Amino acid sequence: MDREVLDVDVLIVGGGPAGLSAALRLAQLQKGQGGERLSIAVLEKAREAGAHILSGAILDLSTLRDLIPDYAEKGAPFAAEVHRDAVYFFTEKSQFSLPIIPPPLRNHGNVIISLNALVRWLSAQVEAEGVDLFSGFAAQEILMDGARVIGVRTGDRGIGKRGEHKPNFEAGVDIRAKVTIFCDGVRGNLTKELLRRLQLGTNRAPEVFALGIKELWEVPADRMAAGSVFHTMGYPLRQDEFGGGFVYAMPEGRLSVGLVVGLDYQDPLFDPHMAFNRFKQHPFMRKLLDGGQMVRYGAKALPEGGWNSIPQPYMDGGLIAGDAGGFLNALRLKGIHLAMRTGMLAAESAFEAIRAGDTSASSLKRYQDKIDASPVRAELYPVRNVHQAFSYGLFAGMVFAGLSILTRGWWVRDLLGHPGHERMAKLSSASKDIPPSSNATSIDRKLTFDKVTNVHFSGTAHGEDQPPHLLVHTDVCSSICGPEYGHPCLRFCPANVYEIVHDADGTPRLQINASNCVHCKTCDIMDPYQVITWVPPEGGGGPQYIGM
Repeated sequence: MDREVLDVDVLIVGGGPAGLSAALRLAQLQKGQGGERLSIAVLEKAREAGAHILSGAILDLSTLRDLIPDYAEKGAPFAAEVHRDAVYFFTEKSQFSLPIIPPPLRNHGNVIISLNALVRWLSAQVEAEGVDLFSGFAAQEILMDGARVIGVRTGDRGIGKRGEHKPNFEAGVDIRAKVTIFCDGVRGNLTKELLRRLQLGTNRAPEVFALGIKELWEVPADRMAAGSVFHTMGYPLRQDEFGGGFVYAMPEGRLSVGLVVGLDYQDPLFDPHMAFNRFKQHPFMRKLLDGGQMVRYGAKALPEGGWNSIPQPYMDGGLIAGDAGGFLNALRLKGIHLAMRTGMLAAESAFEAIRAGDTSASSLKRYQDKIDASPVRAELYPVRNVHQAFSYGLFAGMVFAGLSILTRGWWVRDLLGHPGHERMAKLSSASKDIPPSSNATSIDRKLTFDKVTNVHFSGTAHGEDQPPHLLVHTDVCSSICGPEYGHPCLRFCPANVYEIVHDADGTPRLQINASNCVHCKTCDIMDPYQVITWVPPEGGGGPQYIGM
């Protein structure tokens, strides 16, 4: 097939905080050092900048100050400066506040934001520098010459759901680059492929993830002062389930309400979405949300493996930054500033390598050296074992987290942890060893919502006549999944993408409602058989996280 070919110096895959920070830093370096101008391109799979971006979110301003010192004059879209922190421990019917806020959860000097709004603002700064930003174009394949990354191929357009070429068919474009920076987010499809093909995770700890579920609410304006930040632990999660809730207050009665659940739970019958509903039914939350209205919904996986699980982030012709590389501090519940920082460091490394005429792995290793000498390592190394410690239970994890703070990360040996899909127990052992789950809860569509209703509030839209972007590689649903695990995809997916229907002879069959997908990647991560692969859909389809 004849394809259009575009040659650039630096290609950035992903227009989130990491990718946009890389693009902006490259533009700044060109201004400062002169010389021949580099051609830079940013690929973003969403229809518009920020549409697929989701976070809590509280922003640590340290990286933004370095990237854009005059961010205030340029109108950076902050909702409120944090002025109050509180941490609560929930029981089923009550709660108590911790008398001392743990240092990682102190947010003085940070700001509450809509990450969607911040990314749209960052994209405007990037375009103002003359960088080409292509929205609605998903990178589907990595172009390689042996072990060298030489660019990516965008997805073909105009293909029907049975694979046929429609009248509007348009072949994808081969974009070739001297350096490609992969910023395709948590469990990015291209980064996942790089890790497999180049074994970049060798001698690293297993990747560990969590799922964040969030709703944006409008409540009476005097209900909670803007700039207030509440975090919770305990109910509705059990002792062996990592995670907690959050409430961030913005002006005019807008609240970000969410629950983060570690994707390394053991109970195959556990449903994170139902846990989120029970969280909102807690008396404290019910009182806070009473009389309010849910206006947006979203879900996203988080890379929480920590420093020891970060893969080798450099290779011949390529670098990995942001959530794609696992740069997130699970103890602080923050990763935006780290994504931006690694994007900046990747840009500096790519710039220096291209100017030196050497973009080999040995030259791009300078990126690892920059990370090691930066605030990224200083922040992540001391807490490298914290998430893994919570696999021993809530209180063991809390004790370990406290010791990590006191010892600045010293420990006898590192805790390796296990991938979440390996920790999931089979029904036969779960019934014996795990306390019964309590997924049942009432759905009133005022405080609590079913998954389909929530998906409606995510703004998700996909073209119906296109190939599925959720690929199930083998059929285990009608044979072993039900008896062994009880079809856990019905529960761990927060968007009702997966259903089990029965053929006329009673045989169970997996039905994929791909149009519901909010791109959280949970299925790709948590499927116990690892037979699900998430790839970007055609034409920018997905959620529309406006204001989130």
